[in-house]
Amino acid sequence: MLPSDHDLAALREGRCDNPFDILGPHGNGKERWLTVYHPDLTELRVLGQDRETPLPRLSDAFFSGPIPHGSYRLRATDDAGRNWEFDDPYRFPPVLGEIDLHLIGEGKHHRLWQALGAHIITHQNARGTHFAVWAPNARRVSVVGDFNAWDGRRNPMRRLDGSGVWEIFMPGLGEGTCYKYEILDSKGDVTLRADPLGFGSQHPPEKASIVRDIAGYGWHDQDWMSKRQKAQGRAAPISIYEVHLGSWRRKWDEGGRPLSYKEHAVELVEYASSMGFTHLELLPVSEFPFDGSWGYQPVGLYAPTIRFGPPHEFRDLVDAAHQAGLGVLLDWVPGHFPTDAHGLARFDGTALYEHADPREGFHQDWNTLIYNYGRNEVQNYLTANAVYWLQEYHIDGLRVDAVASMLYRDYSRKPGQWIPNRDGGRENYEAIAFLENMNIAANGEAPGIMTVAEESTSFPKVSAPVDAGGLGFGYKWNMGWMNDTLRYMSREPIHRKYHHDQMTFGLMYAFSENFILPISHDEVVHGKGSMLRKMPGDEWQQFANLRAYYAFMWTHPGKKLLFMGCEFGQPEEWNHNGELNWKAAEKPLNQGLQRLVRDLNHLYRENPALYRHDADPKGFLWLRSDADQSILAYLRLGDKGDPAVAVLCNMTPVPRHGFRIGLPQSGHWIEAINTDASIYGGSGQGNLGRITAEDKKPMDGQPASAALTLPPLSVVVLVADE
Repeated sequence: MLPSDHDLAALREGRCDNPFDILGPHGNGKERWLTVYHPDLTELRVLGQDRETPLPRLSDAFFSGPIPHGSYRLRATDDAGRNWEFDDPYRFPPVLGEIDLHLIGEGKHHRLWQALGAHIITHQNARGTHFAVWAPNARRVSVVGDFNAWDGRRNPMRRLDGSGVWEIFMPGLGEGTCYKYEILDSKGDVTLRADPLGFGSQHPPEKASIVRDIAGYGWHDQDWMSKRQKAQGRAAPISIYEVHLGSWRRKWDEGGRPLSYKEHAVELVEYASSMGFTHLELLPVSEFPFDGSWGYQPVGLYAPTIRFGPPHEFRDLVDAAHQAGLGVLLDWVPGHFPTDAHGLARFDGTALYEHADPREGFHQDWNTLIYNYGRNEVQNYLTANAVYWLQEYHIDGLRVDAVASMLYRDYSRKPGQWIPNRDGGRENYEAIAFLENMNIAANGEAPGIMTVAEESTSFPKVSAPVDAGGLGFGYKWNMGWMNDTLRYMSREPIHRKYHHDQMTFGLMYAFSENFILPISHDEVVHGKGSMLRKMPGDEWQQFANLRAYYAFMWTHPGKKLLFMGCEFGQPEEWNHNGELNWKAAEKPLNQGLQRLVRDLNHLYRENPALYRHDADPKGFLWLRSDADQSILAYLRLGDKGDPAVAVLCNMTPVPRHGFRIGLPQSGHWIEAINTDASIYGGSGQGNLGRITAEDKKPMDGQPASAALTLPPLSVVVLVADE
């Protein structure tokens, strides 16, 4: 029953891939034999049900000998005379069953995080943590941490035949345990890796995973969850406040630290709610090593970043938002991952998560690796991650980053730098299938959620259901609208008449997808200037232009997204290492812009004509598009009984007095928004709060018309007084 010298050498040298065949109790007959590997002990005793016996020392690190049948624990004594008791990890049978392993092998385990990763459980009457990781080409995998002196020889894991999964139950380990996987890879190299499905991580720049018990949270968001599906549908008002948690606000009296999740749950939620937004969208919160990536190069896809607190405190933020009537969206990055040595790159010594060929597996723009979507287990890893955030954290939707880079094999590549698909084309069939499957799984597992594609090409049916030939997203960012209209607004007004189509072209395709109009973080970094400084003219004109642009955006078909700081006209570019310029927000012109955004949100939410038919041409009608005068006038229409909304945009500094425009009905129209109003920092020109449309004076194809004042660089919004 003594282990062979060969087996002992393999364990001592960290080469053993079958530790449970050697360590732990063995023998079913009269004699039962126990072998334990534990360096630095002077004595090891076996505690049975009714007696205590020493386990003979076999060598400097091994103890081996006969033991009685029944349960046992071990009592150790080290060189310093310290004593402690522990359970032998090698006495426990496997935790994972055949169904889990079958689903993992097929790549169809939608609850993958419940099988792999680190889980605090009770196993055969012992409390501890079960560790499981997929590394099919590894020669040996061990869990290491302070609990075993980071020595990979002490706790090698069990290989579960045929599945590529390694597991071990470690009694006595629980919440807060720091760990990594030590992998003897296919080449014979030893690396230390964070857990791909770990629920927690150390504070960067430290790289270990942390055992986190994510069970047992008491949600208080039942009211929100019951109405979420209606609140996020195409016929709902959706106005999103995009936030980078690390730089929204900071505590300068505490070393300049960012707010915690719990502090955001109070301050951010209260602010966004008071501003009238319907949703928060958070830049990626999955753990990431490099602050400068803003989270877009994640290593721990299943771990909310510890920068702002542990997982339950992130839930506190989501729960608080829901109780305030705010949905929460996450930016999600399934398109690529960084090359950091503790991450997924060549995880078991092979190109496991990525493609081996750099023409398929390396992102030249970002120096990152591209997931191998053709591998079932990789698709499963990503799809399950989407479901994980929706299920475990009650996230209301995922905005999927860089979808265009996933859809095309030649994205940002020159001829010869990419591999065509099986038909010789550029479409990435495997990535397309992954996105379809992810959307099916996400909507099937968490009804009422929304998925959003950041997609900048003309790929068809991005936001159409999969069974209708689409990718299955709920919404798509309208990057073309954003680029065109910002180019127009950055021009001096005298030149705008030559580029009028940049404001109107978006209506040619506005109803081809379910669009979100995005003014995101990407527009205020890397030398692009702040939104305010994109506008031409002196400071007053810049604010006037920006007020007009926001009113145009809020009344244009499409849901809305605005990055933090843009709502009050922060003068500087966004800096992820600081906080928003809240001092600037106290200045009169900035306060006026902030008040306008709040009023636009309330106008938008209170008038179904502005949102009910965002993806349907019957919700929009041109009244006039006058390039020479840089005037745009249009109607937004809802269902029968919804008051019509008329929008008149004057994109020049020339006021238009006595300007007559056609309207669909006579009588009073309320001047609901005038961006030139003095309360917003404007010149105060306008129509004293209402106008009267005259019957029998048809114009612009409408049965009535009204004469009114169009202030300079302004948008006037009229709502029919029913």
